[in-house]
Amino acid sequence: MLTLLKTAPLFGLLLVNVAFAQPTNIQLEYDVSRNDSSFGTVKDSYEQEGGQYHIVSTTEGKGLYALLGKRVLMSDGQVTVKGLVPAKFQLKRGSTGKSFSAMFDWAGNQLKMLVKGENRTATLVAGALDLASYPYQFMFAPPAGEQVEMTLTTGKKLDKYVYNIVDNHAVLEVGGVSYETIHLASAEVDGKKKKELWLAKSKHYIPVKYLVVDKHGDKIEQTLTNMRIN
Repeated sequence: MLTLLKTAPLFGLLLVNVAFAQPTNIQLEYDVSRNDSSFGTVKDSYEQEGGQYHIVSTTEGKGLYALLGKRVLMSDGQVTVKGLVPAKFQLKRGSTGKSFSAMFDWAGNQLKMLVKGENRTATLVAGALDLASYPYQFMFAPPAGEQVEMTLTTGKKLDKYVYNIVDNHAVLEVGGVSYETIHLASAEVDGKKKKELWLAKSKHYIPVKYLVVDKHGDKIEQTLTNMRIN
């Protein structure tokens, strides 16, 4: 709900060891609602073993929305002292059967994507991430200054995103727990903020809430309901 970023090709020379300060196992659960009406859940799993990470994010609908099937995001790559360096990203949609994938060819400086059987390429940007990995990059590079820039792939394209730091000390109550957070918001479009997220300072800057305003003006919120960190 998506950061971040410094030179990626060099990251491989700076592998993190087991004693590094960041957690190696994170399990998150979120409730997803549209205009305050719950319609789904998201379960995230971040696992690190040595200098490698594996992330799985599964979105599943409730009631009639369950008929749409699950959306699964997966990201694999290296963990370095400066953050995550993706090697492979996949997105799979349940009932539609749609899938996208992206291979990060850092040596060749290319992102190689496969979209509905069609090959696409883009020039890699240092520090590029994907939809599954970017939320965890904040553990290694907490937001600072006035803005955060990130370049990430959705599996279909590679784009740059800019977020303003709205508040460095925003207190947010989520699931009965009060967190001091950093509140980020994307640039306004037609007077509406299209995406916002809140990062819990005491929990390794893990996002505890996302807010997206879609093109129809509907508010889609993803709110933390359970967190386990080791």
